[in-house]
Amino acid sequence: MSVYIGNLSYDATDEDIKTVFAEYGAVKRVQVPSDRETGRPRGFAFVEMETEEEEEAAIAALDGAEWMGRNLKVNKARPREDRRGGGGRRERSSRDY
Repeated sequence: MSVYIGNLSYDATDEDIKTVFAEYGAVKRVQVPSDRETGRPRGFAFVEMETEEEEEAAIAALDGAEWMGRNLKVNKARPREDRRGGGGRRERSSRDY
């Protein structure tokens, strides 16, 4: 499982985030998604830690905390939803031609 960090400063780097979360345990991975068109960070990130207990400690300590001028939103990451709608790609029928 991983931790979601929202309302993140656009100036926060992977290393900055890793340093903050390392206070609560071993950080396995940090992912900061960027905008496809601009390449700029999107204002949120995901952190994976070694154990669920470490994740829980980080969530308890950092949710609502002020960091880099912003109040963080930190919680368990939810599985990604399928945003395509309608179950994905539709098969063509002979009526489509």
